Amino acid sequence: MSNSSNTPALNPLSLAQAMLDALRAQRFELTPDALQGGAPLGQHPSIDLAVAAFPAGAAPVFANVLFSREYPRGLVAQIDESAGPVRNIRYLADVQDEQGNSIAWLPGADWSAIPWRPLAGPADPALPRFVAPYPASLLKLMILVGLGLLVDAGRTDWEARLGQPARALADWAFDMTALSSNEATTLLVAHLHALGAIRREGGREFHNELHDFFENLGLPTLRLANTRPDGGWGNAAGAGVGQIQMTAWDTLRLLWWLDPQAPAPPWLNINNMPCLSDASRCLILHALREQGLHEVLSSGLLAGLPGWVAGIPARLPARWLRHGDGSARVGDRHFPADLLAVNRQAELLFSHKTGNTLNYSADAGLVLGIPPARRHYLIAMVSNLGNRYATDARAATNWRIPALGGAMDAFLRQHLEA
Repeated sequence: MSNSSNTPALNPLSLAQAMLDALRAQRFELTPDALQGGAPLGQHPSIDLAVAAFPAGAAPVFANVLFSREYPRGLVAQIDESAGPVRNIRYLADVQDEQGNSIAWLPGADWSAIPWRPLAGPADPALPRFVAPYPASLLKLMILVGLGLLVDAGRTDWEARLGQPARALADWAFDMTALSSNEATTLLVAHLHALGAIRREGGREFHNELHDFFENLGLPTLRLANTRPDGGWGNAAGAGVGQIQMTAWDTLRLLWWLDPQAPAPPWLNINNMPCLSDASRCLILHALREQGLHEVLSSGLLAGLPGWVAGIPARLPARWLRHGDGSARVGDRHFPADLLAVNRQAELLFSHKTGNTLNYSADAGLVLGIPPARRHYLIAMVSNLGNRYATDARAATNWRIPALGGAMDAFLRQHLEA
């Protein structure tokens, strides 16, 4: 597709405006909420969306926008030309109560009465605040990268046998990523503790090499805090909401660091930038590329559901498709319809990780065109729009989320296929 003379040039301002327009067009405040009997949510949910585009022969273009009940028209993050940290947002940590409830997102929640804890950003109280939603299973991306670093340091091996029955570390890592297996995640968190990468004493965490690494990469909002030596990582273990954090911008920049086809991350010094080995990077990217759960920003897995809305037009990996009737099986979940027909229309490879719970949905990954398509971009989204907002029990979130993914891809297609 050629770029029309009426299409604004792709730059940070036009990208941010397109992101604002795409989010506003979805009228997220009208999203039905199961906890309100299907009535509209009534206030804007929290959505953190970041995009970085890589036009051929030109400099990267990136932007981050954030919406919440306090900023229903959206905020544009201030980011310098080196793609450094967000400079105009005070990030606050999500919270849970003593019963493990995500109280910020309950109907009628009074945010003025919640004891928020600072997460990152300037301390200036005059700056807008943003409560960073729990990333749900997107957190498994942090574990995956942490394992790669430990393998490369010689402290474990992708072929190491773990669990019962014993399987290779690489196989557990694949299941954690492509199937979003919680069993695999628990085993791998326990492995991080067994290797000494995370240590606790007196009921408190005092050593976390993942945090050190993410801070060295300039990604301070990536946090995997308060997990347990037995592998506990959820609310019941004292971790989960409020302890595990990922903003969209820092998640996108982690993917930028991982992406072998992207320009060098401009916020890092390439002469002393930490790197993964080619073998570990390939294994991580393979697990992301074989993602089975295309049900958030991309939605091809759900094409057989009533009211389906297309998202990013990504190809479903063949391993999940049943060639008899074209349906799909991912883990113990079955997805109906002839998805082979949908797959034939796919233009893109989306190497990504999703996250989904009752209260949260997230998705982040690398997008590459399937020839002749040529687009290349990164996208990350973290929100409080979990499956309680889905109109079908088999869906991960409301159809507005894949519609947002589709709208952003349509905008980028105009510019990156020119």
